[in-house]
Amino acid sequence: MTNITELAQQPAVRAALADYHARLDDILAQIVAIQQVPAPTFDEARRAEYMAAQFRAAGVAEVSRDGLHNVFARLPGRDASRPPLVVSAHLDTVFPEATDLTTRRDGARLYGPGIGDNSTGLGGLLVLAQTLVKRRLPHAADLYIVANVGEEGLGDLRGMRAVVERFGGRAVYVVVEGGLFGQLTHQAIGVRRYRVEVTAPGGHSWGGFGAASAIHVLGHLITAIDGLEVPATPKTTYNVGIIEGGTSINTIANAARLWLDLRSEAPDELERLVGQVQGILQAINEEHEAADDGVRLVAEVVGNRPAGAVARDTPIVVHADAALRAVGCPDVHYIVSSTDANVPLSRGYEAVCLGLTHSGNSHRPDEYIDITHLPDGLGQLLLVALAAAG
Repeated sequence: MTNITELAQQPAVRAALADYHARLDDILAQIVAIQQVPAPTFDEARRAEYMAAQFRAAGVAEVSRDGLHNVFARLPGRDASRPPLVVSAHLDTVFPEATDLTTRRDGARLYGPGIGDNSTGLGGLLVLAQTLVKRRLPHAADLYIVANVGEEGLGDLRGMRAVVERFGGRAVYVVVEGGLFGQLTHQAIGVRRYRVEVTAPGGHSWGGFGAASAIHVLGHLITAIDGLEVPATPKTTYNVGIIEGGTSINTIANAARLWLDLRSEAPDELERLVGQVQGILQAINEEHEAADDGVRLVAEVVGNRPAGAVARDTPIVVHADAALRAVGCPDVHYIVSSTDANVPLSRGYEAVCLGLTHSGNSHRPDEYIDITHLPDGLGQLLLVALAAAG
C-alpha cells in the first residue's frame, strides 16, 4: 500500500500542496463561479455543461456526459489492468431556480446558498484535475473525475447509481463533499422516503360539518408516527418534512399529503421502523373502511437510499485517514451519514466519503464555508487520489 507520508514529501506533490495555499483566492473564485450556476435537483444540465467546459479548459482530453447529465473527465493511467479510481461530487443543490445566489465574505467565512453543499466539492474536482494535468503527476490506474446529478432530496442518488452501474465493484470510489473536513464516512445511513396521500369526501366547513377531512386524518397519522419509540443506538429517526393539502379555510379538505423520511444506521432497525409505519397506515385504513366514511390512505415510496459499510481497514479508508493526518489534521472522526457513497457501500464496494473544509447552515440561504482548512482539504484529496490510483 502506498505510504502517504512519503508521497507527500515528493517534490512535485509538495509543490502542489503549497500551491493550494498560495492561490486560495483563485480557488475561491472558481467555487463561487460554480455556485452562481443554478442546479436544482432534476435540473442540473447547465451546471453540468459548465463543469464539462472547465474540465476541458484544465486540459482533460476525454470529457463526456451521459443521458442524466453526469459529467465524466477521464485521466488515463499507465496500467489499464488496474481497477479505476472514481472521484465524484454532486452537481445538484436543494435551492430552487429563483433563489438569490448572492455571496458575501466575512473574514474566514464565505456565505451563499449551496456554497458548501456542494459547490466547494465540485471546485475540489476541478482543482484535482488541474493539478494532475498541469504537474503531470503520474498514476497507474485510470482516474475518472465525475460530477454527478441527483444526490439531494428526491434525486434518490440516481446519478451515483448510474455511475456505480457503469464501473461496478472493480472500481474504487471517493465521494467529495464541500464540508465535513476531518470527518470520514465508510458506513452509510439507510433512508426510506414516502409520500402518503389521504383522500376523503370533504365539504363545506359549516354545512358539511362531520364529514371526514383529509387534513384531520393526516393529523392523526402524524400523531401516531410521533408516538413511535426508536433506539438511540443504532441511531434511528423519523421526520414529517412537508405537509400539503386543502382548498380554503372554510373547506373540509378532500385531499392532503405528507412527505415522510425514515432513517437508521442499522438496516434491520430501518426495516423495523418501516414495518411500524406500514402497520399504522394499515390500521387507519381498516378503521375508516369499517366506518365506510370514504377515507383512504395510500403510501408511495419516493426514496430508498441503501445502507452499507466497509471495514475501517479497507485500503481507501486507510488512505483517507493517512491523508488527513499528513495535511495536519490529527483528530480524524468517523461518522455515519447519507451521501452518494451509500450506493457503492451498500454493495460492499471499496468507498469513502471525505470533506474539503468546515461549513455551516447547510441547506439554508445563509450557508457558509470556513476557508481556513480548504487548502488542507484539497491536499487531502490529492494525496488520496494519488495513493489510490497508484
